Amino acid sequence: MDTTEAFLGENIPSNKLPLTVKLGFGICDLGGNLFFTIMGFYLLFFLTDVVYLGAGLAGTALMVGKIWDAVTDPAVGYFSDRTRTQWGRRRPYMFIGAFLLFFFMILMFTAPGYESQGSLFAWAASMYCLLCTAYTLVNIPYGALTPELTADYNERTTLNAFRMTFAVVGTLVGATMVIPIAATGSTVRSGWSLVGAVMGAVMMLTALVTVITVQEPKHPPVDRHTTGIFKSYIEVLSMKEFITALVPWTLHITGITVIQGALLYFFTYIHQDEAAFQVALGILLVTSMICIPIWTMISRTLGKKLCYNIGMGIVACAAMLFFLFGHAYGVVLTYLIMALVGIGFATQYVMPYAIVPDVVEYDFTVNGIRREGVFYGLWTFTSKVGQALAILLSGWMLTLFRYVPDAAQEPLALLGIRLLCGPIPVVFFLGGIIVLSFYPITPKRYQEILDMQHRRDGGGSA
Repeated sequence: MDTTEAFLGENIPSNKLPLTVKLGFGICDLGGNLFFTIMGFYLLFFLTDVVYLGAGLAGTALMVGKIWDAVTDPAVGYFSDRTRTQWGRRRPYMFIGAFLLFFFMILMFTAPGYESQGSLFAWAASMYCLLCTAYTLVNIPYGALTPELTADYNERTTLNAFRMTFAVVGTLVGATMVIPIAATGSTVRSGWSLVGAVMGAVMMLTALVTVITVQEPKHPPVDRHTTGIFKSYIEVLSMKEFITALVPWTLHITGITVIQGALLYFFTYIHQDEAAFQVALGILLVTSMICIPIWTMISRTLGKKLCYNIGMGIVACAAMLFFLFGHAYGVVLTYLIMALVGIGFATQYVMPYAIVPDVVEYDFTVNGIRREGVFYGLWTFTSKVGQALAILLSGWMLTLFRYVPDAAQEPLALLGIRLLCGPIPVVFFLGGIIVLSFYPITPKRYQEILDMQHRRDGGGSA
């Protein structure tokens, strides 16, 4: 038995984790989802209506940042797999990234004094690349910690339920506090600079709490003859078990990002009630928070895959209701639809992050290599590609449908906003549901994977 095989049996616990570990691990995603919320709901709006960058150029600038982000994610994942320090493999990256995240959040939301669209585009694209790099240094190593903390199938779902409960809190903070903080500035632009500073500080502090409180298991020395970076990614992408989880995740993220970018426009220009946007998000997120433990319990009976598909099916139905009726019957109906979205959206918080560690374990069983960073690097790589596509699509849809920043909109522009909240993301949701139906790792299959490891590592005969 080699050192890598010994590492699994001796260092990854298979029993229940202490509450302090679950809390210490979970809190980092409060800042992580705070970032995701602000980027998804507010950044495009900030660039078009505060910086006055054209919607198409703003969407393109954010796409450039996301593509750069997608490139750096797998690299950070691979190199964190091969890092050995007294702090472990992941936490040194998180420590450095936390401070950079705070710094670049301030710069991203401090509008420059440029006049030309070309200069504003160059500033937005370059600043977003730097901000995304800082986030990658925190988020990729953080995600790769999950399979290292426990090998238990259901305990991983519980661990991710803690993580995603904090994620909902982060989303709720981002959804409800950004506009009030921005309103406290002496000018519109100074208020948004304050948003960057306050939210960047929260992101930094929550990441540092995880760095301090979560101990990584010891790892064997790096085997210099292990698979290279490109071959590692080719091998991982050839696994049906991974692809049938990766593609749905990417499609769902794309659809969600389209809706995120359009909702503030919907409430501002269709309902003409920007304050109702925060109320609606609060309803969605509180509903999600309530439903996360419920879906976690249901998954023990139905399995992660079926729960995920049911949840995203609910989101797809709610999006169509939003498109068909949300503009015609006022904010009360919109609030009810957002509650329905929250019921299904809770599965997006928990199930995909509980599925990936099972794929990691399968890979280790078959290939004898622990490469969590490779999996999580690709996981975020494709999600960033999906986000880039969604942002580009949103920006150019607004331009195509003649959106005018900070002004009364023509009926064509209002239709474009509605399409971004309904039929367009629904196509992505349905595609994800179809592909996920072919995902092969069930609870029974996962137990067979662990039994194979046990026999291979000398715990029994085949």
